[in-house]
Amino acid sequence: MTARTDLRTLLGFNPDPTPAPRTPVHEAICRQAARTPEAVALRHGDTALTYRQLLDDAAVLAGRLRARGTGPGTAVGLAARRGPELVTAVLGILLSGAAYVPLDPQHPPARLRRMLESTRAALLLSDGAAPLPDDLPVPVLPVTGTALVGAPVDWRSLTAGPSVVDGLCCVVFTSGSTGEPKGVELTHAALANRLAGMLERHRLGPGDVLLQKTPYTFDVSLWELLLAFLAGATLAVAPPEAHRDPQALVELVRRHGVTMVHFVPSMLALFVTEPGVEECTTLRTVLCGGEALPPRLANTLTAALPQAEVHNMYGPAEATIDVTGWRCRPRETGDLVPIGRPLSNVRAYVVDEYGELAPVGVPGELLLAGPSLARGYAGRPDLTAERFVELPVAGRTERVYRTGDLARWAPEGHLDYLGRIDTQVKIRGQRVELGEIEATLRRHPAVRHAVAVLREGRTLVAYAVPADGSPDALDEAGLRAHLAEHLPEHMVPARIVPLAEIPTTAHGKADRNALPPPPRRRRTER
Repeated sequence: MTARTDLRTLLGFNPDPTPAPRTPVHEAICRQAARTPEAVALRHGDTALTYRQLLDDAAVLAGRLRARGTGPGTAVGLAARRGPELVTAVLGILLSGAAYVPLDPQHPPARLRRMLESTRAALLLSDGAAPLPDDLPVPVLPVTGTALVGAPVDWRSLTAGPSVVDGLCCVVFTSGSTGEPKGVELTHAALANRLAGMLERHRLGPGDVLLQKTPYTFDVSLWELLLAFLAGATLAVAPPEAHRDPQALVELVRRHGVTMVHFVPSMLALFVTEPGVEECTTLRTVLCGGEALPPRLANTLTAALPQAEVHNMYGPAEATIDVTGWRCRPRETGDLVPIGRPLSNVRAYVVDEYGELAPVGVPGELLLAGPSLARGYAGRPDLTAERFVELPVAGRTERVYRTGDLARWAPEGHLDYLGRIDTQVKIRGQRVELGEIEATLRRHPAVRHAVAVLREGRTLVAYAVPADGSPDALDEAGLRAHLAEHLPEHMVPARIVPLAEIPTTAHGKADRNALPPPPRRRRTER
């Protein structure tokens, strides 16, 4: 690699650093609410809340949480349906100084317990919409009714010290390759930097309406829940199951005059072909992320909604949501849509197998740096040390996150995403570590070895070698039930295929390309 290439990669492709915000997002929201207390902050169905009403409710909840000992350095679990109560709970937890831990009550009880224990959560807030296990290791408090009756915290004069700014604001769980979910610890400073960059990039203001539809256990929901309030805009909150219904999403955009929305490409493909989508004329910004964006889909969207900017975004939870972006052209060509340039205060490096910076056009692992990096993984110092490492760059050492993604710099200065260097896959935008499925299967006494794959880009299939050596005796239904006790629904394979042995490569590793397709089910089985 020449010095010229090195300089071009470091100084030309990464943005110039700017002062990172030091005000926590919830404090900045309080300041905005003080400026526009009677503006509409949130709409959900026929419900409308002003900034004053929303912050008053959140402050009451914060006061009750503080009375129970929560504050900086503590975590509070949250299990609630999408709606005003969810937004109130998130703001209330942040106003109390604690970090919130989004939990899906549909997940297996053992998984929920591990999440609460690894974050050392003080308690769990619930709206009571879904039953929770009886033996959770923390007390459960309601987030509705009497929870919002009491002496409020004066949010108009709320300030935060440096310890709060650098402390945790959220712990988002992702799939883990060792068989355990990983809790990504995000700080107030990291979130403030990311949302400030989004405000500037997308020119948001009081006239905008943002749609909140992403499940709140997914990292994208962070900016969906909070960004509108920083801009003095309105947050339109979708009904609980609307994110799966393209017709409902079209109606929501039209009803509320939504100007900004996020889509996983697989759902965008349904939305853009839904009748009436051409009438969503208020949309001016569409963000895509979580999966690779096909050029044909990007072109279909720009043709259907020519007034909207389409941005292909990339970013892991470990770097606080999106870190690169590409504004799609009217006619994207080629085999892939670039993931673009690093965003505000993000530094991206592509390195080879020796950890050296790769020249332009040469694939390598993508590493990320900057103030948006997470603190690490909750209760996992070993994994934190493995993924967050020190990289010598231009005579100094920088803390970077190893994404495990394969990328390359294009001569024009943008990044192309080329896939994974490990077995992580994406299913409807959610990260799935195949190793977690395999480790869970191997814990079953009837299984000696197991491998999981994503076939045709959408179907999870597992292959299991029975402990007794008899593939015909393997109980597929029993194994699926075992997985369902430990894994969320989207991680349970559609099929579990018994094999006498897992095919291997010349180096003795599992040869996933040599695995046979699952046998067709008999009509009675279907």
